[in-house]
Amino acid sequence: MRKTDLALRALTRLSETGQLIHAADLAESIGSTRQFIPQVLSPLVRAAWVTSVPGPRGGYQLAVNLEQRSLLDVIELIEGPTDNGRCVLGGPCPADTSCVAHDAWTDARRALLERLAATPVSTLGDKPEHEPRGERS
Repeated sequence: MRKTDLALRALTRLSETGQLIHAADLAESIGSTRQFIPQVLSPLVRAAWVTSVPGPRGGYQLAVNLEQRSLLDVIELIEGPTDNGRCVLGGPCPADTSCVAHDAWTDARRALLERLAATPVSTLGDKPEHEPRGERS
């Protein structure tokens, strides 16, 4: 989910400036490297959310309204489909032979996806980097 976090940070930064940002400047502002930016943003460029201008004067610019894009949209663009048909217990869970956790898992998944879909990217804002696990004071 590191790419998704960086993609969200990049979208926020691009939205704040409203103009073309060089890859190196964008990378620095979101805590990444210039070399990693194309990997993070390529799904957003392919989806036409972000425009990419090559060359020494190039960079990235936001091409969509983040009020109309959800957190779920970003997650699925970067990570792929969230509903992979797998059970919380590990394997496929066909309806005719569902596991004992099937109904609870289905309800929880539905609630999570609804919440993510109802959260516009524009409301997320930029958050400081998370502390690494085990290093909280």
